[in-house]
Formats: sequence, C-alpha cells, structure tokens
Amino acid sequence: MPTYCIIGTNRGLGLEFVRQLAASPDNTIVATVRPEADRTELSKVASTTTHIVECDTASVPSVHIFCNNVARNILNGADGPSTNQIDYLIVNAGVNGSPRDQDSLMLNPVLLSEQMAVNVVGPAKVLEFLVDRKALSPSVRVINMSSSLGSMERSATMSPRVCVGYSITKAALNMLTVHQGHDLRARGLDKAVVIAMDPGWVKTRMGGESAQLEAKVSVAGMLEVLHALKSEDNAAFYGSDAERRPW
Repeated sequence: MPTYCIIGTNRGLGLEFVRQLAASPDNTIVATVRPEADRTELSKVASTTTHIVECDTASVPSVHIFCNNVARNILNGADGPSTNQIDYLIVNAGVNGSPRDQDSLMLNPVLLSEQMAVNVVGPAKVLEFLVDRKALSPSVRVINMSSSLGSMERSATMSPRVCVGYSITKAALNMLTVHQGHDLRARGLDKAVVIAMDPGWVKTRMGGESAQLEAKVSVAGMLEVLHALKSEDNAAFYGSDAERRPW
C-alpha cells in the first residue's frame, strides 16, 4: 500500500493529483494545505485514506511542524524511525508573483524574496525535515514541480522572456533538485530518485485559460513518469510527456 505525500493540494495540479490517486483505495495520501486555504474541493475528492494536513511552505516553522506531525501521527514514528514511510513525495506548492512583462532590470526584491521562500526554501526544508524524521522510504521518488521557464537553455531562446522572478526561482529549484538527488543517497537513502518536473502549460489559476493542457492530462502524464523512474533518472529534469528537459 504506497504512501504519497503531496505538498500544496487545495487547487490546480495538487488537487488533481489527489483526485487521481484517491481513485485507488490502496493509496495512502498525505495532502497539505495552507492554514487559510479553502478545502472544499479537496474534501470532495479525498478518499478515506487521505490525510489533510496544514503546511505553509513560505514558513520554515510551519514546515517543521508539518513534518513532525506526519512522522508522529500519520506514519506513527514517534521519536524513532517511522513505522510506515513515504514512497512518493510531490512538492507542488509554488507561487508566481511576477508581473508577466517584468524584466531583470526592474526586479521587485520583495516579490522575489517571497517567491524564493515558497519555490526554493520550502521544498528544501520539506525534504530536509522528512529525512531528519526518517519518514522517507530508502527508494523514495521525489518530484519538485518546476517549469519550462526554469530552463536556462529554453529561456535563452525565448522571445519575449516573461515572469523573470518566477523563472529565476524555478532555475534555483532545478539546481536544488540536483543537490538533493546526491544528498539523499549520501544520507543512506541509496535508491532514492529526485527529479524536477515541467508539468507543461496547464489550465490552472496560475496557467490561465489560454494554456494548452488540461490538468487531468498533465497529472496523468506526471504520474506515469513518477512510477517509471529508474535509478539512473536521479537528478534529471522531465516533462509530463516523459521527455527530458534541457537545464
């Protein structure tokens, strides 16, 4: 009975991950929401094996409390190794506060800091604290939700370039992914695989109605990639179409 932990699930891609995974009674799901988030739609799609837990990835203390809560109360680890462990971790929470037409010569430092906190520091601390609590399976599969805008190669040929702050933080998340892939194995999770994922341009509140992909199509593709990951895929960048993305 696999255990999935999905960070950021009250809407968009996270909600669709829960919807598709909850269709199987064999899946245990830990679904996080920010304290102030509307849980109406999430409650509708959640299964009897779905645990809805608060976690604000913009707040390191909130992430710490969440990881302790999961280890002690859901995975039943108390102060030692968890009885059950997370097999699949999907770090989906993210923000795009950048005006679309903002460029690198007019960066708003406050907005950039807010995006870095959620898009980079949050994912780093989620993994760090779950490792500390021994809450991850030795063969855990981890997805960090990135974007094609985080690809330096693609950005170099994009015209016009858009959402500069968001793009910078997703490039940083990609670098974090490379380090996490190495560091998890160095900590003894020798079969772990960590990847960055480009979900595509998806019709969510962030992606907008003009986007090309329906959320259910993107998520179905990402789950196929997740379940097919091999050891040699560690620290790679994939799309929901199962194709490798350029850094």
